Amino acid sequence: MIKIVIPSTEFFDEVSNEFIPIPETTLQLEHSLLSISKWESKWKKPFLTKEQKTKEELLDYIRCMTINQNVNDIVYMAIPPKEFKRIVEYLDDPYSATVINELKIPGQPPRRKSSEFITSELVYYWLVSLQIPFECQKWNFNRLMTLIRICEIKNGPKQKMSRSQILAQNNALNKARREALHTKG
Repeated sequence: MIKIVIPSTEFFDEVSNEFIPIPETTLQLEHSLLSISKWESKWKKPFLTKEQKTKEELLDYIRCMTINQNVNDIVYMAIPPKEFKRIVEYLDDPYSATVINELKIPGQPPRRKSSEFITSELVYYWLVSLQIPFECQKWNFNRLMTLIRICEIKNGPKQKMSRSQILAQNNALNKARREALHTKG
């Protein structure tokens, strides 16, 4: 979770020709599966794409991330650039100490990046199939994705040993037994 402070300011409303005061506001934001799901239900498109978001889309995502109740919509228009930058950095933060190094498994093709769009429903499917409790939908999204990746790795197919690896393992076991029993064969 990140907290941002929006200082008090005022906006001029051109329609009513008056100044609208905005009191200092502290927003608590959480980049989560739940937030992404809210945003996707409104915009009807995947959030997790490389496509650049418009300012309106980004501000709406910040609204979806907001944990505070009853925040006036005009407050979001007053987010200072410094705080906006902190929000963007927060979205990119892995929020985990885990580093996953993709290893090439001998005899298997390298893992390819999927061309499948990742939507909130797909991530919910992963939660169900990996038996991850739904309470994790409120976790930091990057941390949740790390957990999903770890489950995928740990539950994935076990690496099979080649014939030469099996023979080498058996030879090492036989040698150890001969030495332990003081025999020649």
